[in-house]
Amino acid sequence: MVSIIIPCRNEEKFIGKCLESVLAQDYSDKEIIVIDGMSKDRTVEIANKYPVWILPNENIHTPFGLNMGIKQAKGDIIIRMDSHAEYPKDYISKCVKHLQESGADNVGGNMITLPSGNTKTAKAIAKVMSGLGAGSSFRRGEKEPKEVDTVWGGCYRKEVFERIGLFNENLKYSQDMEFNLRLKRSGGKIMLFPDIVSYYFPKGTLWEFIKHNFNDGIWATYPLKFGIKLKFRHYVPLFLCFGFALFILWLGFILRFN
Repeated sequence: MVSIIIPCRNEEKFIGKCLESVLAQDYSDKEIIVIDGMSKDRTVEIANKYPVWILPNENIHTPFGLNMGIKQAKGDIIIRMDSHAEYPKDYISKCVKHLQESGADNVGGNMITLPSGNTKTAKAIAKVMSGLGAGSSFRRGEKEPKEVDTVWGGCYRKEVFERIGLFNENLKYSQDMEFNLRLKRSGGKIMLFPDIVSYYFPKGTLWEFIKHNFNDGIWATYPLKFGIKLKFRHYVPLFLCFGFALFILWLGFILRFN
């Protein structure tokens, strides 16, 4: 049995299509657990129309929701899915197949980023997220199976959580990267298989995009407070921002005194 865990908050625009794609999977032995972070829109109302299990996450943030779902899960395999995504009907069956055949502890695939709307801004954001902003292997579109540091979402053996613990609830963001680094350091194996594909819809407005990526930047450095060190590539955006800020200050200084 596979337990699908979908943490979400205020996702009325996406949750319906996400759940439809999950329910249309060709893998029948599954349960779907939606963890709602106290949404203020119609997310729960829409989710209630589908045969899913809905749990309220009073702590709001993702790691609390993920841990709630893992504790309630009945399956031997746990797949984290995102409400901002849609999945081909063979997504779960391919995840399970590769997890079993590879002997890995966590598997995932390529994430194809699509515009969340028909606006120029939404299309530009999707281009950035799959091009210049694509730091991870799963965003770049790998061609061959490979061992990686992390995957998007992830299909885990449940015993992994019993062995190394749950997601770090101190981390509102980056909890998946930290968990997978902990998994690797414990001797675990994470594999990316390119025939596992999902379709992701990023934030559609410029303000949402800036806010989301600012938070990502903050939470790539905040883990240092807890002695957690991420990979160098996670800090590249921070260095770019500092460099850009210094360039603006330098340019202002030159213009003022010349």
